[in-house]
Amino acid sequence: MNSLTEEDHAIYEWQLDVPGFGEKGQELLRNSTALVSRAGGLGGPLCFSLAAAGIGKLIIAHAGDLRLDDLNRQILMRSDGVGEPRVESISKTLRAFNPRIEVVTVPENISEENAKRLVSEADIAFGAAPLFEERLLLNRECVAKGIPLIDCAMFNLEGHVIPILPGKSACLACLYPEIPPHWKRRFPVIGAVSALAANIGAIEGIKALTGLGESQYGKMIHFDTARMNFQKIVLQRNPACTICSSSQ
Repeated sequence: MNSLTEEDHAIYEWQLDVPGFGEKGQELLRNSTALVSRAGGLGGPLCFSLAAAGIGKLIIAHAGDLRLDDLNRQILMRSDGVGEPRVESISKTLRAFNPRIEVVTVPENISEENAKRLVSEADIAFGAAPLFEERLLLNRECVAKGIPLIDCAMFNLEGHVIPILPGKSACLACLYPEIPPHWKRRFPVIGAVSALAANIGAIEGIKALTGLGESQYGKMIHFDTARMNFQKIVLQRNPACTICSSSQ
């Protein structure tokens, strides 16, 4: 494990003061690799928070070119990058913000062709894709490898985060055995709501990697910002789940 440098101590000194975190937690983060599926309105702030915390390596899978309608919420993107691949803006922003972390961008969304390979390179995965096809593929491969998955989602003024530990908690397929009908990629979004889900997800990921605090495996953290209501919903494993039942 790579030890902290003097520069690390200077950069993260306020974070090192967090009880239960300290140098050990920072070293665990620095030696960890996180895979993030999409870095848009939700995945972008999530990546930013992981970079700020000092994650060692980020693998970010996100296809397509930047559009004007991305700019109201996708904080890693740059206005001068409209019409160019999103991963170029993602890479420039993160490397300028924290050049001490390794950023690997993949100009593809999670798919049958790449899911197993990308998950095999990570210690933890974060799902921030708007499509259930990608979220369920990521879930399947995380369960197969046995690594934590932090599934994050939002719609309109609501959002939720589901921390998943294969073999110990319900997986995403326990909740969604099939892709919900009539789900569309485009839905109402306010960037601040996406960022709230992202930062809850980032905290749960940091806890999973370092042992800080109490991870919320087996629960859905749900919030409704219209009323500022937060709740934790206990999730039960499905004994007939085709993805995780063999690990029960």
